[in-house]
Amino acid sequence: MLLGIVAGLTTCALWGLTFIAPRAIAPFTAWDLTIARYGIFGLACLLLMADRRFRPIGIIPSRVLLGLILGGVGYVGYFISTAFAVQLAGAAVPPVIIGTMPVFLAIIANIRDRSAPWKALALPLALVAIGVAIVNAATVGTADAAATPSIFLGVLASSAALVIWIAYGMANAAVMRSADAPDGLQWTGLQGIGAAIGSLLLLPLASFDIADTASALETARFAAWALVMGLAGSWFATWCWVIASRRLPLALAAQLIVAEAVFGLAYGFMFEGRFPSPAEAIGAAMQFVGVCSAIAVFSKPRAPSSLSQMSVAQI
Repeated sequence: MLLGIVAGLTTCALWGLTFIAPRAIAPFTAWDLTIARYGIFGLACLLLMADRRFRPIGIIPSRVLLGLILGGVGYVGYFISTAFAVQLAGAAVPPVIIGTMPVFLAIIANIRDRSAPWKALALPLALVAIGVAIVNAATVGTADAAATPSIFLGVLASSAALVIWIAYGMANAAVMRSADAPDGLQWTGLQGIGAAIGSLLLLPLASFDIADTASALETARFAAWALVMGLAGSWFATWCWVIASRRLPLALAAQLIVAEAVFGLAYGFMFEGRFPSPAEAIGAAMQFVGVCSAIAVFSKPRAPSSLSQMSVAQI
């Protein structure tokens, strides 16, 4: 169990880097980082497939196509939305909004399966809603008038990332829950190649010519972030989560997912060189408690539908 907890927290710490990487690569753009990150991820998956264990052998063609689509749309769409969200709205808003993902997945599962009483969810959902509202209000309240439209666009981008992640999670859960579910690492490799293909479609939006005018330090920093996000933040994080999901009870592993938002908030405030304001701290704490409380409610009486929360995190 200790190894599982360490692996799960490592995954969340690496996924949390998504909330600062796009802000740390200037003068390069989010498009540049997306292309480089997923190009590296896909290349790593291809190289690993030199070993037969990592090849998607035995997966039917329709599922191979689904894996490629999930990688191209899920990975790339989510990262682009998050990248613009953190650039537009700052440190606090995107992690708090996207961090509600486990609750929304559980609600969708509950609508389908009726596995938890809605009355028991009233308080957790109220805490989540109030926490998100406080953080958004605090961010808008401390911004000048010129920055307010940018923050609202950041909220929209965060919401888009949340919707993409939920849709991806539901589709991925359907595959991972099937009787002939593919091996986790083989499925990850297939999606990594899909992510690389999806990122190549963004090449017309790239601005790699900035390297001609950027300093050597800026170019080296961009390359370092691309390697970290492609290898550690994508492939290694997925492998760690496979370990965590196999060693931990479902209820504990589901709550570990919330740590991604905590790491994202911490990284964001460190990047901005400040502590959270009282309103940001209170709002984030309420959202965190609400998400954990909701997961606890859903994990008590059920077995099947909690799997839908976990399967998203396996990738």
